[in-house]
Amino acid sequence: MGINAPLNRKLRMGLVGGGQGSFIGRVHSIAACLDNRAELVAGALSSDPDRAKASAPDYDIQPDRAYAGIKELIEKELALPTEKRIDFVSVATPNHTHFEVAKAAAEAGFAVFCDKPMTFDLSQAEELARIVEKTKGVFVVTHNYTGYPLVRQAREMILAGELGEINAVRSCYIQGWLRSRLESSGQKQAEWRTDPKRSGIAGCFGDIATHAYNLGRFMTGLIPDTVSCHLKTFEPGRALDDYGTAIIRYKNGALGSVTASQISHGRENDLRIEIDGTKGSLEWNQENPNQMIYRRNGQPMALYTRGGGPYLGSMAAGATRIPAGHPEGYLEAFANIYAAGFEAIAARAAGNHADCRNSLFPNVFDGVDGMNFITQCVASSQQNAGWLSLYHSACR
Repeated sequence: MGINAPLNRKLRMGLVGGGQGSFIGRVHSIAACLDNRAELVAGALSSDPDRAKASAPDYDIQPDRAYAGIKELIEKELALPTEKRIDFVSVATPNHTHFEVAKAAAEAGFAVFCDKPMTFDLSQAEELARIVEKTKGVFVVTHNYTGYPLVRQAREMILAGELGEINAVRSCYIQGWLRSRLESSGQKQAEWRTDPKRSGIAGCFGDIATHAYNLGRFMTGLIPDTVSCHLKTFEPGRALDDYGTAIIRYKNGALGSVTASQISHGRENDLRIEIDGTKGSLEWNQENPNQMIYRRNGQPMALYTRGGGPYLGSMAAGATRIPAGHPEGYLEAFANIYAAGFEAIAARAAGNHADCRNSLFPNVFDGVDGMNFITQCVASSQQNAGWLSLYHSACR
C-alpha cells in the first residue's frame, strides 16, 4: 500500500466526490486535515469530468492529480512511487456509487473512509465486508456522531455498568428541510436523496434514521433481535419515505425506538437519544453536543460537559481538543472518526495488529449492520409493521 513504517509523516488523501455544489466532500477534507495528520493531494471530485477538473483548485489539488473517476484515480496513483501515492480514499458521493468506489479502493490496498449508508443495498455491503476481511484493510464508515466526546463518555459509562442493565433506548433524528418538494426545484442534495435510483430503497430512514440507530448501538453495545417499522411518505408525489418509526427488541430484553422525520417544520438536525438503565439514565442532544444529562432517582440531576473535568473517562478526554466552555461540534466530531481510522492505519504500517471489527471508529461491519437495519425496516413497513429479524453476523 505504500505507507512507510514507522509512520512519521502526513497521510495522503484521495477524495472521491465533493465537487462544486457538494456539502459532505468539504466536510471530509476539513475533518481529515484538522489535526495536521493528513493532506488532500488527489481526487475524482465529480462524475462529470469537466466539473471534476474545475473543482480541483477549490481543494488545491494539482491538475495532474485531478482525475475523471475512480478507475483513473486508482490506476494513476498506483503508478506513482510509494512515497507519493495516496494512502486512503474518502468516499463522499451519492449512495448508489459508494460500492463501486469503496470496492476499487479496498481491492487496490488503500484504506477507505466511506459515507453512510455504506452501500446502495445489503448485498453490496456484505460483499464489501468480505473484501475487507480478505484484504485486512482499514475501512471506516463515517457515522460521525459517534465522534462526539460525550457520546464516547456515554459509551464508556454504559459498558462499565454505571447505568446498570439497559432497559430502553429512545433515539430520534428530526429535520424539516424536505417539508416541500424541494427536489423539484433542482436542489442537488434533495434530488439524489429522494431518488430511489440513487438513494436506495429508503429515503429519510436511509439518510438519517441510520444515524439514530447506529448511535444507540455504539453507546450501549446492545445486540438487536427484531424490528417492527412503519414508514410514511407525507409529501405527495415523493418516491421515498420522509417519516418513519421503528421499534426494536434487543437480545437482552430491552426495547428501543428510532424515529426519523424530514418534514417537521423548523427542525434542523435534531438528533437526540435517551437511554434508561436500572441504575440511571442518560440524555444527549446533537444540537447541544457539549452537555449530557445523567439522572438517578433520589439524587440531583448531573450535567456532564465536554472537557469538564476529571469525571470524564479516557474516551471523552481523548476526543477533546480545547478547554471546557469553548464549544466543539460537528467538524471536530467528524475529525475524531478520521483520527481513530488514522491510528489503525499507523498500527498496520508499523506491523502491529489493529482490530477493525471491535474498533472505536464505525467499521465495515457497522456498515453492514446499518444496511441490514434499513432493509428490514422497509420490509417490515411493507408488511404493515410486521416483526422481522435483525439478526446478522455483523451485529455482534
